[in-house]
Amino acid sequence: MVEGALAAGCRFFAGYPITPASEISELMSVRLPRENGTFIQMEDEIASMGAVIGASLAGVKSLTATSGPGFSLMQENLGFACMAEVPCVVVNVMRGGPSTGMPTSPAQGDVMQARWGTHGDHPIIVLSVATVAECFEITVTAFNFAEKYRVPVILLSDEVVAHTRENIVLPESAQLEVVDRIRPSVPPQWYKPYADNSRGVPPMATMGDGYRHHVTGLVHDQSGYPTERSDEVKTQLKRQMRKISSGFGEIQLTRSFMLEDAQVAVIAYGAVARSAKRAVRMARRQGIKAGLLQLVTLFPFPRKAVDQVLRQCKAVIVPEMNFGQISREVKRVNRTCRVFTVNRIDGQLITPAEIFQEISN
Repeated sequence: MVEGALAAGCRFFAGYPITPASEISELMSVRLPRENGTFIQMEDEIASMGAVIGASLAGVKSLTATSGPGFSLMQENLGFACMAEVPCVVVNVMRGGPSTGMPTSPAQGDVMQARWGTHGDHPIIVLSVATVAECFEITVTAFNFAEKYRVPVILLSDEVVAHTRENIVLPESAQLEVVDRIRPSVPPQWYKPYADNSRGVPPMATMGDGYRHHVTGLVHDQSGYPTERSDEVKTQLKRQMRKISSGFGEIQLTRSFMLEDAQVAVIAYGAVARSAKRAVRMARRQGIKAGLLQLVTLFPFPRKAVDQVLRQCKAVIVPEMNFGQISREVKRVNRTCRVFTVNRIDGQLITPAEIFQEISN
């Protein structure tokens, strides 16, 4: 993730150590100064999120990383970033909860918090990784989405993925697509920081470059000043949601494995997708036509891809290290297909054998 962030152009990190995400802070403290970047260990996660927002407003791609309790502390400032449309990336390496929970054990209990943790209706993108290679690749994607849509992006990992060791080959920088935010093309006196356009994503000026503008967590007009006028409130909030919905085609990422002729499918994400992939292979060796849909994007929920699987298959299995947070979203898509769940909340990874047993039934 550190290498992916640096390759994407991240040059600022503020964070507070927390198991099992501390390795990101550790490595950033070494790597960022070598890239003329800035690393700050803050006094807590509230301040960390605030520093990330400030650095992004100053024109620098910014990252923080945390786990459950720290992610909870970030929620108010995360809401500010949503309202002020400040691009940034927040990594949450999930562990058992709630509260202190099980700091060294894996879980997937923060899925709904990633989407709805801060108050109010708000646009946000939530991505998930399952392999070391994806940690690099999807981190680059997270920064690209943040910059392109002017939105915070939550990148969910878990303790298993965080401490997995795999050999990978990092691509050359020339092979990577790196997206930067669109800057204003008009003189400072004409600049409207929240004016609508065809994409719904206003150009973003850098603080200190002469484009003086107001930034607030209050609902604001196109100039950035607080408003309670009904027409301005609706215009701004609808635009914020529209900029994400108009990008569904590229934002909603999934990966398919042996789904072409599948009659039973597993829908999984994170470390559990690794177990699911092996379970599908086990099922195929037994003559069962099984397949896997791995969700890389969790929100906006990839309804189209999930609906296609539900219409194709006789049954779908959703294994999760929680009580069923994504399975509820799956069931909402199509109520005609049978959806079964495999859930663990004891700090242990769901095994291939557990998923295979459900496939076999």
